[in-house]
Amino acid sequence: MTTRNDFLPVPALLEEVIVETPTIRTFVLRPAEPIVFRAGQFVQLEVPGVGEAPFTPSSSPSEPERLEITILRTGLVTNALHGLEPGARLGVRGPFGKGYPVHHFEGREVLVIGGGVGLAPLRSLLFHLFAHPEVARRVSIKYGARSPDELCFRRQHWEWSRKSGVDLRVTIDRDAPGWDGHVGLVTTLLEGLDLDLSQTVAVSCGPEVMLRFVTYKLLDLGFAPERIFLSMNRNMSCGMGICGRCNIGPYYLCKDGPDLCWADIQGIPFALG
Repeated sequence: MTTRNDFLPVPALLEEVIVETPTIRTFVLRPAEPIVFRAGQFVQLEVPGVGEAPFTPSSSPSEPERLEITILRTGLVTNALHGLEPGARLGVRGPFGKGYPVHHFEGREVLVIGGGVGLAPLRSLLFHLFAHPEVARRVSIKYGARSPDELCFRRQHWEWSRKSGVDLRVTIDRDAPGWDGHVGLVTTLLEGLDLDLSQTVAVSCGPEVMLRFVTYKLLDLGFAPERIFLSMNRNMSCGMGICGRCNIGPYYLCKDGPDLCWADIQGIPFALG
C-alpha cells in the first residue's frame, strides 16, 4: 500500500464550472485518483503557474472521485480560478484537518447556520446527513446572504426543504425588489427555534463577524459551549501545521480544525477576530 505525499498535488481535470452568484462559482473536478475526505476537511487547490489556496469541498464525501469546490472571487488564486474554462488542469493536495465531529451529532438535532459562501463547507455536511438519516433526528438549516443574487445553491433549496426531517429558512440582510422571504441578519432566524435545545448541536460557517454574533446568540438561547461548532477557515497556507500561520491559541486550524468547538477556544483572546 502506497502513502500519498501531502506535498505533491494530485492532478485534476476541471469538468464543469457552475455559476452560483456573480462572485461565487462551483468548480467540478475529476482528480486522477479519488480524494477521500470527511465533511469539513479542506484541500489545497493549485492553479499551475499561479499558486494554491485552501478550500473545503462542497460536494458529498461519498463521491471521492468527483469533487465540487465552491469559491468566492477574492484574490490572486481565486481570480485565476474564476477565469478558467472546463478542460483546465489543476492540482489538489490533501485532504487536511479533522472535519466535522459527526460522532457528536448522533441522536441529536443539528442546527446548521451559514452565511454567504459559508454554506459551501456546510453543504458537504448536509450531503452526509442526508445520506445517513440515522445520524441526526432532525436537520434545521438557517442561511443568509446580503441579497438574493448572493444566495448560494438556490437551485437546491427547494429540494432540501422537501426532505423528511429537514427544514430550511433563508434570509437576506436588506429588502430587495421581488424578494418575498425573510429580511434580516441570519441571527434573526434563530429567534423562536422549534428545536429541543438541550438535544441540539449547532454548526456554523461564514464570515468571522457572523460567527461571533451567531455564537453570542446561541449562548443567549441556552446552548452549551460544548454544542457549538465553528468552521474557521483562515490563513491555512501549508495545510500541515508547518508554517504556523493558522493557529488560534494552541490550536492549528489546518490540523485541529478547521472546525473547532467553542468550548475549546472561548477563553482565547481574539478567537473570533
